Amino acid sequence: MNKRLIVYILGWVLVIEGACMQLSTLVGVCYHEWADLKYFIIIGLVMIAIGVLMVIKKPQSNVMYLKDGFAATAFSWLLLSLAGCLPLWISQTIPHFVDAFFETVSGFTTTGATILTEIEHLPRCMLFWRSFSHFLGGMGVVVFLLAIIPRLGANQSINLMKAESTGPSVNKSMPKLRNYAALLYAIYCGLTVLECVLLLFGGMNLFDAVTTSFSTAGTGGFMVYNDSMARFSPYLQTVVAIFMMLFGVNFYVYIAILSRRFKQAFRNEELWVYIGLTLAFTVAIAIDLSAHGMFEGNFFRSFHQSYFYITSIESSTGMAITDVNKWPEFSKTLVLIATCIGACAGSTGGGLKVSRFVILLKGIKKEFTLILHPRTVHTVKMDSKKVTHEVSRSVSVFFAIYMAIVIVTTILISLNGFDFMTSFSSVLATLNNTGPGMNVVGSTGNYAGFTVFSKIVFCFNMLAGRLELYPFLLIFMPAAWKRN
Repeated sequence: MNKRLIVYILGWVLVIEGACMQLSTLVGVCYHEWADLKYFIIIGLVMIAIGVLMVIKKPQSNVMYLKDGFAATAFSWLLLSLAGCLPLWISQTIPHFVDAFFETVSGFTTTGATILTEIEHLPRCMLFWRSFSHFLGGMGVVVFLLAIIPRLGANQSINLMKAESTGPSVNKSMPKLRNYAALLYAIYCGLTVLECVLLLFGGMNLFDAVTTSFSTAGTGGFMVYNDSMARFSPYLQTVVAIFMMLFGVNFYVYIAILSRRFKQAFRNEELWVYIGLTLAFTVAIAIDLSAHGMFEGNFFRSFHQSYFYITSIESSTGMAITDVNKWPEFSKTLVLIATCIGACAGSTGGGLKVSRFVILLKGIKKEFTLILHPRTVHTVKMDSKKVTHEVSRSVSVFFAIYMAIVIVTTILISLNGFDFMTSFSSVLATLNNTGPGMNVVGSTGNYAGFTVFSKIVFCFNMLAGRLELYPFLLIFMPAAWKRN
């Protein structure tokens, strides 16, 4: 393993994070929070200094194998979270280190799970840092690195991109990967600015509009109010719901549209399945809520509530405008299913990803077809292209590891003594980077009541889920640290 190259990449992570902290310093200056902004100045400058020392000497070897890319990405996210929690912890905004680390991991992995019971009394600079962590983690810190740091080489870049990109595979034939990373961030920032403008148009103040846009863009869900989006107007809720859905779309679709390859963009099978699932879940829940007399039996209000929460959960954002624990059991079951499926590959959303879900279903159909018609030649296809055996195998193994983590961590979390639905949904919510679950960790609840051990398990789930399992699990394997 090329440890010197990994250290070089980690140095850039520290430099970037330290520089980003100064945005919170500016917010502190604007709101005259002199006692709090000093933590961002001091910690940020120390991080930049350490980072410069780590990158000042370039590694002799630029060779990076896939396991090196996975390790560099996993350690980047760990370092990002450990350093990012320091202002919250040292300032005593969150007095306990594990709680501060949990909150920061939740922010950068865009999970949105919180241990805070009172959010509104926090200083604005701290609230800004929480929301900005979603924005920085949404598209991925390594993608950002590829867009700005000195070129590592095509082979090295693709191994880093593969470690952080969401979905079954990364297109190896993508030309000029650094330009591709820059284009991804341009689209990401453009959508964020557009949402912010629309929120300002609806009467939201500048601070709320910016932090809400950051949380939506990263599909994270941290808000600056205890009641999330419930206090805002239907217009503002609808704008946020639409953008949560947009950020759950594969960004390659947007690239195809900008390149005027409209047929290729709108023939994307995953896109239509994602839209179809969103509408199906929304209508089914709206009918169920109306049938049970929720929201005075008004179907349109039920539809609005259903659409907001399904887009929030399916995109793994986790914002809420109502207490979902009061919903009928059928609706809550559909919410848990949407939590697991998640958003599209190549988006800022979490979950299994729609593409994996489709490939798994088509794989099951293929097996039954072969049982009924053994001599039939049947292949699994996506977007009219054959899904290779390697991709199918990878999806199956991913699902097996995913289920194993769900089972093991649910058992560990059950040691808290909470009811099964709380334990099970909290595991799904953290592993799928969604945030809210059911009962104690529902849309109006939090994770404050869990033990230190459980919070560490949740941190493992959030990091493993954000990095698509493999990169984070790899660093715990002794064989990965042997020489190439």
